[in-house]
Amino acid sequence: MKMYHLKRSIPALMFAAVLFRTDLVQPETIIQASHPGFQYTGRIDFSDTLSPVIYWPGSYIKARFQGTSVQVMLDDSTGDNYYSVFIDNDDHPVIIDCGPGFQMTAVAKHLTDTVHQIMIFRRTEGFSGPTRFKGLVLDDGRSLEEPPARPARKIEFYGNSITCGMGNEVPDEEEDENNAKRNNFLAYGAITARALDADYTCIAKSGIGILISWFDMIMPEYYNRLNPWDPDSKWDFTRWTPDLVVINLFQNDSWLIGRLEPVPDEERIVQAYDDFLGLIRGKYPDSPIICTLGSMDATKELSPWPGYVQKAVDQRKKKNKDPNIVTLFFEFDGTYKHPRVRHHKAMADTLTQFIRKNLGWE
Repeated sequence: MKMYHLKRSIPALMFAAVLFRTDLVQPETIIQASHPGFQYTGRIDFSDTLSPVIYWPGSYIKARFQGTSVQVMLDDSTGDNYYSVFIDNDDHPVIIDCGPGFQMTAVAKHLTDTVHQIMIFRRTEGFSGPTRFKGLVLDDGRSLEEPPARPARKIEFYGNSITCGMGNEVPDEEEDENNAKRNNFLAYGAITARALDADYTCIAKSGIGILISWFDMIMPEYYNRLNPWDPDSKWDFTRWTPDLVVINLFQNDSWLIGRLEPVPDEERIVQAYDDFLGLIRGKYPDSPIICTLGSMDATKELSPWPGYVQKAVDQRKKKNKDPNIVTLFFEFDGTYKHPRVRHHKAMADTLTQFIRKNLGWE
């Protein structure tokens, strides 16, 4: 995919002067983030409606604007985040490489003078820090139209680095950690949601597991946060009820389980997964759940981990009379690095077909 990198940083103290010194620039109109024409999707903190905070990979903002140009205003806490900006559903997004602090980025100019659509999509995950969305800058006197209609369905994904899209744009021969090549828009969950015309949320963190992670926190302690950095920041699950939940966890557990003391036996592993299903079911009593695993080596030949997931699902269905949980395992891709975009597309195709067949989604 061809991508264009544009970046124009403006110190916050100069912001007003740049916008309102008409001898320096053409007159422009600021559209504040609280404008009702913005459509937000994801676990976003609206405590300050003029500066909503974006934390999670795959969070996005849509709007329809008038005019020939648009600039995006972001205030990033770390300078480590990347956003893809799509104009009129173009396949060639502008990539905003955030610097620390406030910046205003021109993402489109010389457009036809009509109504256009914009989507601002967070590529990077929570560890890169929060970003405050400050709004848009449009041509003088222009504004936002009614936001686009929302899709009829919603899907929520819980996962690890695979679901985040870690390393998915990195060449095969290079290492996975390049943050600029971590693109949640091209992760299997986001691709699946678009294929099914569904809104999408992604609650995922690289390195996380159900029993053990590469750090001192596990998904049962993480899944219910608004701010992923703050254990006391709790998400209000009544704000967004998905029509489907997809879980892809246990890859990190499969690598790290031997570090626990004592090492959990099969019964304990199965029960831990069952307990996590109980947490999700407690928040979403009626949503179908698909428990997946892969496409990394947790699903390689003779791996016990798909069996643990299957036993946990069977156990919950039997004990709790919950038939609305199923399993789907992605084939091991044969490499020990994170899935690349081609692997994510294959996973998304498999998952999309499975959902259409089993849930009747068209």
